[in-house]
Amino acid sequence: MSTDAMLSTAASGTPETPKRRRLSTPRILLIIAGVLVGLSLVHLLTGADDVTSQGAIQAALQAAIPLGLAGLGGLWSERAGVVNIGLEGQMILGTWFGAWGSLQYGPWAGLALGILGGAIGGLIHALATVTFGVDHIISGVAMTILAPGIARYLSFLAWNGTPGAGPTQSPTVKPLPRVSVPGVDSLASLERHHWFLVSDVAGVLRGLLVDVSVVTILAVLLIPLTWLVLWRTSFGLRVRSVGEDPQAAESLGINVYKYKYYGVIISGAMAGLGGVFLSTVSSVIYREGQTGGRGYIGLAAMIFGNWRPGGLALGASLFGYTDALQLRRGSESVHALLILVGALLLALAVWETIRRNRVVAIASAVLGVLSYVIFFAVDKIPTALVQAAPYITVLVVLALAAQRLRMPAADGKPYRRGG
Repeated sequence: MSTDAMLSTAASGTPETPKRRRLSTPRILLIIAGVLVGLSLVHLLTGADDVTSQGAIQAALQAAIPLGLAGLGGLWSERAGVVNIGLEGQMILGTWFGAWGSLQYGPWAGLALGILGGAIGGLIHALATVTFGVDHIISGVAMTILAPGIARYLSFLAWNGTPGAGPTQSPTVKPLPRVSVPGVDSLASLERHHWFLVSDVAGVLRGLLVDVSVVTILAVLLIPLTWLVLWRTSFGLRVRSVGEDPQAAESLGINVYKYKYYGVIISGAMAGLGGVFLSTVSSVIYREGQTGGRGYIGLAAMIFGNWRPGGLALGASLFGYTDALQLRRGSESVHALLILVGALLLALAVWETIRRNRVVAIASAVLGVLSYVIFFAVDKIPTALVQAAPYITVLVVLALAAQRLRMPAADGKPYRRGG
């Protein structure tokens, strides 16, 4: 058996483990089509225009991109066997260095420096966990505590006394270019007709393909690129093998420490890019507290996606969409979506009943019925509940999906050469 074949066995877990169904491209496209039809039905039944409007989709995309990049960062790190809850801190470094670089040298330099800032954060986390054996959670928490202090100190040095800026925020930065697909914006008239599915598709296309930042395009391309590198190259195979069985990888001549460093540094770079998006695309200014816990929600999206890029993208899109609804007639939109949520939960309950998974079936049925009870009992969802919708979504989805998840076997476990 060749070295790559043996590494593939190590990276896949034990040969006796039954294969799980994975989110292939056709399945992902089918899910997207089903969700679009469901949202169109919600629009038709309730008249809630913003569930598929261009503005709502653009807001959802802007909310999903930093979550997806944080999730990709977590994916790279945990596939190498290192838990990285310091993604939040690495995103903070990305926001600061992205804004500072944009102000000093231009937006493209800001993009590169923000990625570099996050990568340095990843390097520090790797040094602590891989080389010195510090507990992964403790190191991640320390990174998240340390990064805001570093950003505050650097802001004081760079911008204290500058008009409109100071220790907690930067001056206005130079934005990165935006592009549009020619002809798509002409679908605006079609969207205004409110025809079932046709107008909804027009709104979604305009939201996704008009006035899109180059960072958004880069982030979307990183999803298939990550899959390609991790699952279709020798480099990715080695990264995954040290996260599944480092002793087996070591016995085949792999430098486990080196590949763990690669995974965690790339993880920090991904998180740094998410930070750049927040300070130069979502807004054109760095502000203290700008990440707002997105690093943690990105980790939740990664877990929802079962440590795979396709599922991660779906999770980030789901959380980003629910977050965006706060800005687009949130109470009306969330109230309308209870129809779709209830239907999906009841369908899941039936499916899990067939599979004889009683716990998930009962939980899904109760939540599905509760969704319809709330929909018919009230005409307007309270603002506080709308603001909590993304976090409720995280908890519910992870709770229902927990039994199907499989993390890398050596994720978070200490490793010592020759051990």
